[in-house]
Parts: sequence; structure tokens; C-alpha cells
Amino acid sequence: MKRILRNIGWLLGSRGVNAAFSLVYLALATRVLGLEGFGRFALLIVLAQGIAGLASFNTWQAVVRWGAEDGRAATATGFALALDLASVAFGSVLALAAAWTAPYWLPLPAELRPLIFLLCMAHLLAIRSTPTGVLRLHDRYDLAMLAEAALPATRAAGAAIAAFAGLGIAGFVAAWAVAELACAAAHWLLARKFAPFRMSDISLKRLPAERERVWRFVFATGFSRSLAVTGKQVLMLLVGALGGAALAGGYRVAVQFGHALVQLGEASARALYPELVRVSHAAHGLAGRMTLLAFGAGLISVAAAVLAGRWAIAAIVGPEFVFAYTTLVLLALAGAVELLGSSWEALLVSKGRAELAFGLRAGPLALAMGLLPAAIGAWGLPGVGACVVLASSATVAGFGYAASRLPRVAELPCGTTR
Repeated sequence: MKRILRNIGWLLGSRGVNAAFSLVYLALATRVLGLEGFGRFALLIVLAQGIAGLASFNTWQAVVRWGAEDGRAATATGFALALDLASVAFGSVLALAAAWTAPYWLPLPAELRPLIFLLCMAHLLAIRSTPTGVLRLHDRYDLAMLAEAALPATRAAGAAIAAFAGLGIAGFVAAWAVAELACAAAHWLLARKFAPFRMSDISLKRLPAERERVWRFVFATGFSRSLAVTGKQVLMLLVGALGGAALAGGYRVAVQFGHALVQLGEASARALYPELVRVSHAAHGLAGRMTLLAFGAGLISVAAAVLAGRWAIAAIVGPEFVFAYTTLVLLALAGAVELLGSSWEALLVSKGRAELAFGLRAGPLALAMGLLPAAIGAWGLPGVGACVVLASSATVAGFGYAASRLPRVAELPCGTTR
């Protein structure tokens, strides 16, 4: 538990730095580009993130799961890197298709197609799940935080240059792309000394030949991660397609502020998973304690959104975005619900039930997307927030029930099991 809290501290420190610099870029982008312009910029960003999320696998979990075994760290790392390279190849095809078709279904002009493609490729080349897994495997969350700091710092500096040079959307997109690549480079530079693998270790065949159910685990965790990440991006793209650039800009602002309030859940899940793998005999107890911590953090997040959300939006991004306040509160509520489920989801994955976790995310997300057009028509932007709350609540209820049904292993004082 002490190691988990220490690692959460490092992760939260990274998220805190990220949030502070993100507010700088957000303030510059919204005030320079305006409501419509920022909405278009947000759709570009989300489309690129969605492509990268759809094409990539959650390879850091494979590094932690099999890299912890004696003599298998290089094989696990090489397998994860091979998956990342395959993701770039597959994702480039998706990026080309997205860049060409985006103006037909999103409020984006056709002249932005080259920017869409270049930004998608930057996100794909900046996939850093494997070096992140290497650092977590060796409990170097401090180095991971240092590498992650390169992203918001570069992004904020680039946004300042774009704003004062009058470079418009292209300048902000360039700043975002350079920041992604700089962050990936920092991760690899810091992780390389902990991953002494050779080129011959980069293989999609070696680890599956040595361990059973590797592909089943990889696809289940990858799809679950894609749902968690890409699902949010798809919701935003649907908001833009159905409601226009201005509504998309307001939703992006609400998402940014709401995400900043629920960083503890993401940090706790990422810090908890390696411990659940290492000490499976104590997994239920660890997950239970983290759930109590998440409950308290969720209450604080919702209270902060209600009490300070309206003021923060007006002060940082401008009064024209205040219409996103109600949606911010709803997203903070959804994030608080997700906090409760983060430990249960990590427990399911650590116990080899990644496919179940994926299914518990897929169903509610599909329901939310199906209800989205009617919700926007009836309530506007708050309707989107209501759909997110519904999906998060259904997903976490499923996680809780499934985790409660997992078989428990009795703990002995010496730490062995019987």
C-alpha cells in the first residue's frame, strides 16, 4: 500500500504539471481562435487521438504482466514494441481515410485535410505505451513523470508562439504534434537503460509461443483501452457532427476541466495494476482500500466542479464558454463514478478477466452513443453529459458486481497462499 501511494503521488505530480500547462494552452487557444475556431481545433485534436487510440494496444500492461517473470523482460518488451510498430502501420491507413473523409461529416473545411493527416501521424509515431510499461515495471514512476512533463511544457510553449505569431489553427496543431513527439522521445530515452533488449527480441511470435493466452489478453486489454479512450473521442466527434463546431468547442472545454478534477482515478488504476499482478493473494484487500480513497476523491471533484466550475471557465477561457458549466458538473460526476470503478477494473484485468472488463465497457458506451442524437436535440450540450453519466454508471456497476464474484484466495501471515 505504501508503494502504491508513493507511485500515485508521482503520477498525480505528473498530472498536476500537465493540468497547469494545459490551462495555459487552453486559455491561449480559446481566446485566440474564438468559439468556432477552437471548436474546429478541438475536433482535429480529438480525431487524431481517436485514430491513435483505435489503432494502438495497451502494451504497457503486457510489459508488466510478463516482464515481471524472471528472464522474460526483454521478450515482453520486444513483443510490446512489435505491437506498437504494427499499430503505426495500421493507423497510417486509418489516418489517410480520416483525413480524406472528415470534411464530409465534420464541420471542418477541406483545406484542413493535410493538417488532419499530419496530426494523426504524429500521434501514431508518439505511441509510448511500451516505454511507460518498462518504467512502471521497475517502479520508476519518478522518471515517467519527468518524461510526461515534456508534453504539457512543449505544448504550452508552442501555443504561446502560435498565439503571439498569429499562426492560427495550423500553429496550434504544429505545437500539439511537436509536443507529442517530444514526450515519446523523452519516455524512450529514460526507459532505454531499463530495457536491454536486442533487435531480435522485437517479435510478435516469441512471447505467444512461450506463454498461453497472450493474444487473448492483448486484444482484450487493447480493446478495453480503446473503448475507454476512443469512446470519449467518438462522443466528441458526434457532438461536432450533430451540433456544429461551437458545441464541440464547449464540450471540449467541459472535458478538459472535468478531466483535471478526476486525475486521481487514472493515477490510482495505473499504480494499482502492477501491485495486483505482484501480490495476487492480497488483491481484493488492496482494491477495497483504493475504492475508499477513490470515493473521497470523487466527492471532492464534484464539489469543486459545482462551486468553482463556472468561475474557472469564465476566468480562464472566457465568458462565451460558460454555457459548458452544467456539462462540466455532469462530467465531473461521471468521472467520480469512474473513480469508484478504477480499482475494480484493474482487479478484473489482473485476474485474467480483461475480456469481461471490455464487455462491461462496450455495452453502456454503445447505449450512450445511441441516445446521443435524441439527448442533444432535447437538452443540448447537457444532454451529452447526461449520456456520459449513464454510461459510466452502468459500466462501474458492472465492474463492481463482477469484482465481487471473483474467487478470493485466503491470505496467510507470511504472505503465501493456501
